[in-house]
Amino acid sequence: MKVTSSRASVAAPSNSALELARKVLAIEADAVLSLVPRLDQNFLKAVELVLACEGRVVVSGMGKSGHIARKIASTMASTGTPAFFVHPAEASHGDLGMITRSDVVIALSYSGESEELLTIIPLIKRQGAKLIAVTGNADSTLAKEADVHLDGRVSQEACPLNLAPTASTTAALALGDALAVALLDARGFGADDFARSHPGGTLGRRLLTHVRDVMRGGSDIPHVADTASLLEALREMTEKRMGMTAVLDRDRKVVGVFTDGDLRRTLERQSDLRAVRLLDVITRNPRTILESKLAVEAVEMMERHKVNQLLVVDDSGELIGALNMHDLFRAKVV
Repeated sequence: MKVTSSRASVAAPSNSALELARKVLAIEADAVLSLVPRLDQNFLKAVELVLACEGRVVVSGMGKSGHIARKIASTMASTGTPAFFVHPAEASHGDLGMITRSDVVIALSYSGESEELLTIIPLIKRQGAKLIAVTGNADSTLAKEADVHLDGRVSQEACPLNLAPTASTTAALALGDALAVALLDARGFGADDFARSHPGGTLGRRLLTHVRDVMRGGSDIPHVADTASLLEALREMTEKRMGMTAVLDRDRKVVGVFTDGDLRRTLERQSDLRAVRLLDVITRNPRTILESKLAVEAVEMMERHKVNQLLVVDDSGELIGALNMHDLFRAKVV
């Protein structure tokens, strides 16, 4: 029995696919750029509304606009503006209780006539929450009900049928990003703040991890007195396994460091190590870093000076720790 496929035959990709893809990108880029001259006092009013908000920013939208709304809420939440997404259909079945009079609602609908959104808008306004609408139609019901309307209209969709939300959703997303970044700047939100909301990622580790968090301290610090012999320094290096040892004066101030490299250079000149005075073969004025510095600054210093270890000192120059590149790898800073 012959089985035939119900699927229509699909032509192999051709240069026309590339041309269409380039056209899509050009249309969407133009849609975003067309927003620039339309940013006006309404945008500033939207920023002021959110800055004055004593509650949370609630972002909502149906369909493709809903996906964009989720992303806008996520971006705001990670950049200093507490925000969350509420599905308008779910809001009609109980989730409206998540919205309070202290909140600001940002509603996305290109037509401005989304039934699910219009159903809950009167209830939101009755609560006393402020409303920012992002639509492509300033004469729509949603735009007219809003305290502030942001114009997200586009001349055409990137879809060849001019039906599927493409350029319009890109424009709405860009408007949301513009609002989030303007709020970030107004709040003085910095890199440290960003890291605190991203502690699980690489960026968080790089911005939140300090030298004191990764350095070796106490008895794990390889060190000998400046009166020690070279053989004593070798024993300390072998026991602590850092490829070096600090050499300290009686006040625990760093006199120098003796490294694997210093040992190799010494062996090239002198085979009898017992005849070598430690202070004659150490590296003077070694690289040091404060414990309060970021771990990424230690990485930068190691790479710039081509060293694999650093001594950690306090403000008075007293040795309080040590670290090497392996410690930074383990901390996932590198």
